[in-house]
Formats: sequence, structure tokens, C-alpha cells
Amino acid sequence: MSLDARQSRTARFIKHSIIILLVTIWTLPTLGLLVSSVRDKDQLTTSGWWTALITNSQSEVFRLPVAADQIEVADGYEIRTQLFDQGAQNRVTSWGLRADDLTANAPDLEAQFNKNSTLLVAQDGTVVWHSSEKFTHKRGPRLFFGADYPPRFGLDNYREVLSSEGVGRAFINTLTVVLPATFVPILIAAFAAYALAWMDFKGRFFFLAMIIGLIVVPLQMSLIPVLRLFALIGSVLDVPSKSYVTVWLAHTGFGLPLAIYLLRNYMASLPKDIIESAYMDGATHFQIFVKMILPLSMPALASFAIFQFLWTWNDLLVAAVFLGQGEDKTVMTQQLIELLGSRGDNWEILTSGAFISIAIPVIVFLSMQKYFVRGLLAGSVKGG
Repeated sequence: MSLDARQSRTARFIKHSIIILLVTIWTLPTLGLLVSSVRDKDQLTTSGWWTALITNSQSEVFRLPVAADQIEVADGYEIRTQLFDQGAQNRVTSWGLRADDLTANAPDLEAQFNKNSTLLVAQDGTVVWHSSEKFTHKRGPRLFFGADYPPRFGLDNYREVLSSEGVGRAFINTLTVVLPATFVPILIAAFAAYALAWMDFKGRFFFLAMIIGLIVVPLQMSLIPVLRLFALIGSVLDVPSKSYVTVWLAHTGFGLPLAIYLLRNYMASLPKDIIESAYMDGATHFQIFVKMILPLSMPALASFAIFQFLWTWNDLLVAAVFLGQGEDKTVMTQQLIELLGSRGDNWEILTSGAFISIAIPVIVFLSMQKYFVRGLLAGSVKGG
């Protein structure tokens, strides 16, 4: 093998290794989110997702039942309880009556509790507290134990999210926001892009430069001015300043600069000869746009549709500012936050909620994937 061939082979190996590494780094968080979404809640809150297939050992504390739970047996009285849920495969490894003496006793061996009673903690979590005299305590003592917890998986997190009140309505509300907020900008941007690409009028490049400049303007800078404008219009027309119409208009305004820029570059890269031939044959600009430009621009239209759909579906800020609150206005991102509670006690359901919320965007992306790269790359080399 020649030196050039070996160098080329080494270069390909390095290039492919770097690509595989980048893809792995990119997909690792998603893999962790998926694994966490099907893990048991208790294990999810105490260990990382990378330990999902490993048996975890941890210390727990359990308060024994009160005297009212005792039963009378042949040789005295007993209080029976269970440390684990029914069907759990957990195993007790040691136990004690003090936190600093967790390994004092082994499971399945009866130990003296006090002068009148003994305590047995079985490996499967069964606790038998036996006494020769009647129990009279009003508050059960604490039992400290160590246990091995095998991996547990299930769909409980998904059931909790899907069965929560308001999730179905929030899903419909999100679609109500997303569909018009995706198609309206595309419709307006297509006309504007054709005008900037193929129609000769004064100030065309100035408008194009303005549009490119608007792409880099942070959305947060325009929230208050736009909201005040909507409030003013609402007071004049006696209509609500926060409604689906306002959030549609807001998403349309924020999405138009990028849409016009992408579509204009694509349309400008189309063969000039066929446009001029159609114009010489007597076709109007509208006929050329409808019958020629739109069919040829489907990759670019689909690319921006994916961008706009994903952005509006995952949006929280614009919906909170321009749509407001209420059962008929809460979108999925807001509903997931409400499911967490005021203190974020149920944060673990975010893992399953995230996968539920991305189901529709994934379907949209996969169905339009063949247009995605074509639409992004077209026009990037040549522009009119």
C-alpha cells in the first residue's frame, strides 16, 4: 500500500471517529432521558440514569407501627409489617435501631429489641416484632436498614402524565397555536421571497438587508413593545389583548425574517431561463409564482415548516406572554410545569412528559426529513 493510500485511510478513520464521537455526545442526553422516563420513581430520585442496569445499595429509615396494629398470638403479641411494596424484588442486607449502627444485625436473624420483645427483619422486608407483654406505645420506634434495589422499569411515569387532568386539553391547545403559527408565516414569506428574488423594484436590497438584520434581534427585546401594541389595539377595538389571534400574530412576526431569508435564497437559485421563458410567454408574476416557483420550492418550504413547527411546539415564553392563562389556553409546556407542583416535587415526570411532548415533532420531522437538507443547502452557494 502506497504512502498516499495509507494517509488517506488514516484521514478517513480519524474523520469517521470524530463524527461517531460527536453523534454519541449529541444523543447521550436523549438516551439518558429515555432511560429515566421508564425507571422507577424512587430509583430515579436517588441515582443517575447510568446506574439503571446496576443493583443499587442504599440506606433507609422506617417507622414501626403503633400498638393498635398488634395481634395476639399463642405466646404473646406481634406486630407485623412490610418494608417494601408488594411484588418488589428488594433485599435487606442489614438493619439496626440506630443510624450509626446500621450493620448491627443481619436479615432473617431474630435480635433482642428490649427485655420483653424481639425483632426479626427478613431479607424480603417482612418485619415481625414479638413481645411477651401487650404493646402500649403510641409512636412506633424507627428502624434503620440497608437494602439492595434491583433495576425496576415501567410505564408508571407515562401513565401519570397522560392521566393527569388537563393534559389532553393542553395538547389540543398546542395544536391550535402551532398549526396557524406555522402555515401563516410560510404563506406570507413565500410571496415576499418571490418579490425579493425575481421582481425588480426600488429598495429591494435595502428591504433584504433589513430582513437579515431582524434575524439577529433577540425575541425578548420585542416582547414588551409588541404586547403594549396589542393592548392598545385591543382597547381601541374592544377585543381581548391576549388570545389565540395575538399569539398567532406574534409567532408570525417572529418567524417571518428567517422564513423570508431562507425562501428568498432558494428561489433566487432556481434556473433563471425558465422564469424568463414563462414571462416572455405572457405569464404574470402570480402565475409564475403559483405554477412554477411554489412546486419547485417545496424543499425550502418544508425545511422552514419543520423549524417553525418545532419552535412553536416547544415554545413557553411567547405562549405565556401573548396567550395568557386558563384551561382553554394552557399549552403543553405550561401544563408540564403545572404538573410539577409549586415546589417541583414531581420533577421526575418531566422525563416522560418530555417524550410525550416530542412525539408529534418527531413524526413531523421524520415525515419531512427528505426535504430538510435539500431546503437548507439550496441557495447557500449561489444567490441572485
